Amino acid sequence: MSIVSCIAYGVLHDQITARICVEYFTIGHPIIIRTNDPTQLGIVWGVVATWWVGLLLGIPLAFAARLGPAPKRSARQLMRPMLMLMLFCGTCAILLGGVGFVLASNGWVVLVGDLKDRIPLNRHAYFITDLWAHCASYFFGFAGGIFLSVSTWRSRKALTVPSVV
Repeated sequence: MSIVSCIAYGVLHDQITARICVEYFTIGHPIIIRTNDPTQLGIVWGVVATWWVGLLLGIPLAFAARLGPAPKRSARQLMRPMLMLMLFCGTCAILLGGVGFVLASNGWVVLVGDLKDRIPLNRHAYFITDLWAHCASYFFGFAGGIFLSVSTWRSRKALTVPSVV
């Protein structure tokens, strides 16, 4: 469930960011497929860049949901929290991508090194928008995954504590 959720998020995310700045995928990443088509790039990179995130998120979440004698959580019970995590990551990506765009448009954040020369100047702010959106998704995905695993574990433990009447 976690891998499928992350791939679905990644494909949707990359469908948007590939349309904001195709150069983020064609210049800023290794070539997987030779195309400038944002739909194809969004699908391929959406899968390649997120399946492993789903695996890294899913393993501790599965342990938190199933390990030990406390009442188990099923994949079905975790679907809503996983959806909420994906929505949270998407919201953070939109917000931080927007912040990156504003900062880059005002010259407060700039591309450096090889990318500065390889990305057309009029595309720098859009490239930074994508960069910040992607970084936000990874950061909040990992942080949110830790939070989700811990809260799942704690919610199971809370069910085993006898209530005092």
